[in-house]
Amino acid sequence: MLRYLARRLLVLALTMFAASIVIFLLMSVVPGDPAQFMMGMNADQAALAALRGELGLDRPLLLRYLEWVGGLVVGDFGQSYTYRVPVSQLILDRIGLSLPLAFLALLLSVVIAIPAALFAAQRHNRAGDISVMGLSQIGIAVPNFWFAMLLVLVFSVTLRWFSAGGFPGWDAGFVPAMKALTLPAIALALPQASILARVLRSALLETLGEDYIRTARAKGLSRGQALRRHAFRNALIPVLTIIGLQFSFLLAGAIIIENVFFLPGLGRLVFQGITQRDLIVVQSVVILLVFAVTLVTFLVDIAYALIDPRLRRGTV
Repeated sequence: MLRYLARRLLVLALTMFAASIVIFLLMSVVPGDPAQFMMGMNADQAALAALRGELGLDRPLLLRYLEWVGGLVVGDFGQSYTYRVPVSQLILDRIGLSLPLAFLALLLSVVIAIPAALFAAQRHNRAGDISVMGLSQIGIAVPNFWFAMLLVLVFSVTLRWFSAGGFPGWDAGFVPAMKALTLPAIALALPQASILARVLRSALLETLGEDYIRTARAKGLSRGQALRRHAFRNALIPVLTIIGLQFSFLLAGAIIIENVFFLPGLGRLVFQGITQRDLIVVQSVVILLVFAVTLVTFLVDIAYALIDPRLRRGTV
């Protein structure tokens, strides 16, 4: 197990190193001069040169990369060009919203998907199965930003149960904060629940064809009991992959939803950084999100090894 863990840690480190190079190079070739954007199109060239020197934009590319990566290692993400505050402070201010939103959306996705998949697999090729698969196809096809606007129209404008946007902050209390995150979490969870339900249903149906399931049925277990007691655990490996990827997506891909609901999260911070050419903010947040994705993948791999010992022995 320790050897398997060491291999996965090495892959994690190499992935982060490669990602840092790609992200930095992409940010370096993005059109637009941050100094020009900050001072305006008619700014004096001498003043622009002075600002570029202050921001460190006039230094060699390799030196800037090494300074940035060296800062990341010790938790220093640099200073925002626009806000003139440490990027780490901006991230800490925003991640307190994005993380709970991602967890809440993932929880809703799992709570919806698992019962739906069990229900559909137990009624394979019958009306219940066809209905669940039809609804999941709609959930995948409907854009989450359109569904978000529909939720606002129904529950905020018409019924007035929730606010149309904004976040009161955790200082306002747990209930008001969670209430503000409910509609965004539902909008994010719908397509993820649809995907997870379809994957879990397929895995359950495949597992039902195994010999040990037929043996369990021969001993008197019903189809539903065999599903819940035996098939479900063995169908978890592909489901863990999807759940891990979904959390990464929910954390990194909520830009549109955060803008629809005017939520001050990481997604909105990236959007603002792009529009303001605050490249140090964009590249620092993106590398943080890449780290979150690779870390989740690493944890999923470890969960695989715990569930299936053949993986850590290298026999599959």
